[in-house]
Amino acid sequence: MSVQASLDQQWARISGRLKDEVGETAYRSWLKPLTVEDFIGGQVRIVVPTRFMRDWIRTHYADRIRALWSGENPGVQSVEIVVAPPRNDASLGGALTTAPRAAANATTDAGPLAETGIGHLPTYDEVEASASLNGGLHGGLNGVAEAPALPAFIAGNGLGEERDDVSALLDPRFTFENFVVGKPNELAFAAARRVADANAVTFNPLFLYGGVGLGKTHLMHAIAWHIRKKDPARRVIYLSAEKFMYQFIRALRYKDTMAFKEQFRSVDVLMIDDVQFISGKDSTQEEFFHTFNALVDQNRQVIISADKSPSDLEGMEERLRSRLGWGLVADIHPTTYELRLGILQSKGEQMRVQIPQKVLEFLAHKITSNVRELEGALNRIVAHAELVGRAITLESSQEVLHDLLRASNRRVTIEEIQKKVAEHYNIRLADMSSARRARAVARPRQVAMYLSKQLTARSLPEIGRKFGDRDHTTVMHAVRKVEELCATDPTFSEDVELLRRMLEG
Repeated sequence: MSVQASLDQQWARISGRLKDEVGETAYRSWLKPLTVEDFIGGQVRIVVPTRFMRDWIRTHYADRIRALWSGENPGVQSVEIVVAPPRNDASLGGALTTAPRAAANATTDAGPLAETGIGHLPTYDEVEASASLNGGLHGGLNGVAEAPALPAFIAGNGLGEERDDVSALLDPRFTFENFVVGKPNELAFAAARRVADANAVTFNPLFLYGGVGLGKTHLMHAIAWHIRKKDPARRVIYLSAEKFMYQFIRALRYKDTMAFKEQFRSVDVLMIDDVQFISGKDSTQEEFFHTFNALVDQNRQVIISADKSPSDLEGMEERLRSRLGWGLVADIHPTTYELRLGILQSKGEQMRVQIPQKVLEFLAHKITSNVRELEGALNRIVAHAELVGRAITLESSQEVLHDLLRASNRRVTIEEIQKKVAEHYNIRLADMSSARRARAVARPRQVAMYLSKQLTARSLPEIGRKFGDRDHTTVMHAVRKVEELCATDPTFSEDVELLRRMLEG
């Protein structure tokens, strides 16, 4: 019997033992593609298709494989796991990395995917067991038409040799130097700077959250720029959660999920923006969950942004919400007047335009929704002055921004406030005027009174009458109570600020 035949027989027995120990799914995913290359000087050489699979097997299975092989053949002293070298395939016109014997041994059985059916997006386990290794997907993908298997290196599929193209382009304006720091964002900025500067992983993950246009994306880009400048050798991928899902579905469609896994799990820093996008998308969440765990296990940095804190992300699996809150969660609060003014001054300096202080103060007072709108307003004023050839004045600024200012000055009614607060706290609108005193009703009512005082020009007696003919002293008590709670309870304060923003928007 030849040496290779003897090795194959030994490996067949070892594979059987491993299959019994780890189970069918793990075996099909990680161990079935392995092939024995040779046995030289007491070392068995095993070939795997990808670097990611090599790293995973070295970490999780190599010791057990060596122990079992020593039992089969006392001459085996070590086991080496290597990636199959590329081979030229003239019929395909390019280089395709593969394991020749693994490809020959791969089954074409549909496995668990045969029953997925059209319109069913396979779960991670189904993909892990079959789509990545056993000939791919046999069912539709939520309405995506079935496609024939295509080689991984085909240009434009976002996988294979074009792997780095998956990272989104970084905006050169979004650097730490251009980020204006104030009380609402100082924690998020300090955390982002620490992660970018650190040689070792400090917080994992770093989770940034806040409302629209408050600077989350700016900080994400700044971290990526800083890391690439500091250490160009580190692999950094930055992309939106939407693009992550798109890449995952594409990998399923082209039956190239192993390339997808290697692409995202072999990076040094993975940055996912707007992770709330995958809420309710179970299969993408499943894949992201395993990608997240693989990176954290390898001590690779993960940075996430969202519009809410991990615990408030609806439509997310509990285990994923728990993982996202593992490291440091840093929130970015709505801007203050001082911060808005600082942002405008910094923007003016970058544009090298002399803008009267009165105009900057006017904008900082009037446009409070978010930084994007604030900067957009300044851009409009500067562009108008340059194109028309007029000096920038307070009067010209009001004229140019008349539509924006009209929207900002939209009058909010007490009825709108009552409706929005009732919806937010899930109580009946009628409870705003009822005599009920249960805390579940009384607290939202006090919030509505407080916002009515802040957002309308109505007097205290007028507000009281809108809340079931209550006395003005009741309104005064409600305002004081809400102010006290905002000062002592950050969660309650965020709720009130969120309601304010929704009403003003």
